[in-house]
Amino acid sequence: MAKKILLGESDLEVSRIAAGCWQLSPQFWGEVDPAEWKQALYEAPEMGINFIDTANAYGEGFAEESLGAFFKESGMRDQFVVATKFFWDFRSENRYPNTAADAIRRECENSLRRLRIDCIDLYQLHAWDPLLRPEAVARVIEDLKMQGKIRWFGVSNLIPEQLRLVMGHTQVVSLQSKFSVLSPGVMKEDLPFCMANRLGFLAYSPLEMGLLSGKYSAGNLPMDPRAGNQVFSPENLERVGQKITKLKELAKEEKLSLAEFALRWVLTHPSQAIALAGFKNAGHLKSAMKAAEAPLETRLWHAAHRLP
Repeated sequence: MAKKILLGESDLEVSRIAAGCWQLSPQFWGEVDPAEWKQALYEAPEMGINFIDTANAYGEGFAEESLGAFFKESGMRDQFVVATKFFWDFRSENRYPNTAADAIRRECENSLRRLRIDCIDLYQLHAWDPLLRPEAVARVIEDLKMQGKIRWFGVSNLIPEQLRLVMGHTQVVSLQSKFSVLSPGVMKEDLPFCMANRLGFLAYSPLEMGLLSGKYSAGNLPMDPRAGNQVFSPENLERVGQKITKLKELAKEEKLSLAEFALRWVLTHPSQAIALAGFKNAGHLKSAMKAAEAPLETRLWHAAHRLP
């Protein structure tokens, strides 16, 4: 399973584990040691990871700037497929969705500048904007392709009805949505839609913001802003506590950590989902790659899925 695959009908050959950069949003994740984070990227190609996913809004540009500094220092840009996103306009105090043509062009230029690259491999619409005009977005995307500023277009957090609207005007090669053993909802409609239309699928939060790392409980919450997220609310912890205990037992059968089991569960789905593994150090990526070594047995995959 560790081999690379083509993302949808694009020519982007990517690893099944992608290095996710949402952690570089201090307001959601707290501080990250820049030296350890950078070292993880230096080691990523040796692990078999060549895919990086970020967004203009992660840390209001901070994640892209950090990646750009890494690319300048390392000279390793050509070793990675780089994906980023547009949607949020954060020029004012309260950010808001903005998918107007001029906003997309501006944010693309800003992303290229922060990333210090000439072309974005996968440019993604971050979410559905109620004011989005699919035909207008499509025109901008095609212009950016013609100018050599982006290679392929993907979307994030869209449902099939919204996807169809966008796909009616321009090629979409991938969908990114939340998918984990605790949040399997996309298996009902989204993943079948992707498989029927040959779209690549990027699963974000496969570890539920670290809840499926096995490190946290009601009496041991993260020592960062995640502790205030609804994922770690008393109600949610009570709701999923028994299931996590049983998942740990299934993981033990496979001689895997809970995190490795949870990632392998996502990767086993026939959609060939790509798991976005958030990381703060090289150890996080190494653990994620262990999960990509082999699929789960059918019995274990279904046992985890059937847990109440």
